[in-house]
Amino acid sequence: MAGHSGIVSAPRRLDPAAPDLSGLIHPGDHILWGQVTGEPPTLVEALVDQRAALGPVSVFLGTGLGRALRPEHADHIRMSGLGGLGTARALASAGALEVLPVHGGQVGWLIAEGRIRCDVVLLMASPAGPEGTHSLGCTVDYMDTAIAAARTVIAEVSPRVPFTFGHEAIPASRLDAVLETDRAPFGARPPKIGAAGRAIATHVAELIADGSTIQTGLGELPEAILEGLGGHRDLGLHSGILGDAARTLIERGVLTNARKPIDTGISVTTTVVGSEALYAFVHRNPGVLVRPSGYTHADAVLAQIPRLVAINSAVEVDLTGQVNAEQAGRAIVGGIGGQADFARAASRSPGGCSIIALPATASNGASRIVARLSGPVTTPRADVDVVVTEHGAADLRGCTLGERRRRLVAIAAPEAREALERATREEETG
Repeated sequence: MAGHSGIVSAPRRLDPAAPDLSGLIHPGDHILWGQVTGEPPTLVEALVDQRAALGPVSVFLGTGLGRALRPEHADHIRMSGLGGLGTARALASAGALEVLPVHGGQVGWLIAEGRIRCDVVLLMASPAGPEGTHSLGCTVDYMDTAIAAARTVIAEVSPRVPFTFGHEAIPASRLDAVLETDRAPFGARPPKIGAAGRAIATHVAELIADGSTIQTGLGELPEAILEGLGGHRDLGLHSGILGDAARTLIERGVLTNARKPIDTGISVTTTVVGSEALYAFVHRNPGVLVRPSGYTHADAVLAQIPRLVAINSAVEVDLTGQVNAEQAGRAIVGGIGGQADFARAASRSPGGCSIIALPATASNGASRIVARLSGPVTTPRADVDVVVTEHGAADLRGCTLGERRRRLVAIAAPEAREALERATREEETG
């Protein structure tokens, strides 16, 4: 391992009541921990509590569901990361997070190349299995590369973390310190799905053929869309996220992965997030592989999957089909993630489709179909096949810019269409 001394010794056992990180974390260290369900809550809380004595340090964040890290902790902790949801969104909104605008699939090689420095890794891991090794459990993402690069690896080990397959297990000798707790991985409650979400799910379901392989994200719309696929047959999953709706489809025999030419019969993800029932379902389940993002998001892998359907969301879509999934005005509300990786692959997949699904209206009443984006282009218009709102689906494949504008206006909120039509006329007449 590149960052390890090679000296084999028993890991240091940390006191669960008062885990002391001194001697493990040094001033100037760059620290990284897992996204979403890979965040070790007790270790992060200990780092925050001890930051004055340990720091200054830097941390790199992905999407986080924990609340231990707050803007005021920037007094001793420099924070950078991918933007995204949860903790990262709150920190970015407060100006405490320096955002790195990269695709989700790029992070692993940036760590491997040393462009994202990683001295210390904090893990959420399963207890050692009969093989004497630990599993990364619910989230792998880029943690395999981080472990290889780090000088020090500290694991929070809990019996509530499932042992999953699809990634390299971690030998006890690779761990420099272990904290044993009974904390569960962070979870996600079943979202409340509204009328708009169900209407969008109905439109999306009509676009998906039997035998398709699905990629979705996290939240209300992805769960609603998966729930709406109960009448389909032989669907597959190759995605960044596997949640409870996907588990239900597997249990009902809808999501069989039978027609995938790679990983046949197996659901592939890099993150499992949902209920404790979901975590029990994936425990030692050979039908679910939790793989590194260097595999799930890789161009060469995605190119082998026909009928790949990527379903992603957005802050806004302009009248040519460009997608902004990162900012609402100046406020950072999301990250690039894997959207562009999957959208491009799906748009090129034989029988596949790149879908952007979003409500027509934001919570403040503004139209999410806009004449011009207020933020960056996350996904270019050439990689967007269909845009779906509760008002219908705008199929943009083979359409000129003028036809794209007309189709997108037709699925905007009715009260926004007149202004959008005016913007279309102005654009076409110069």
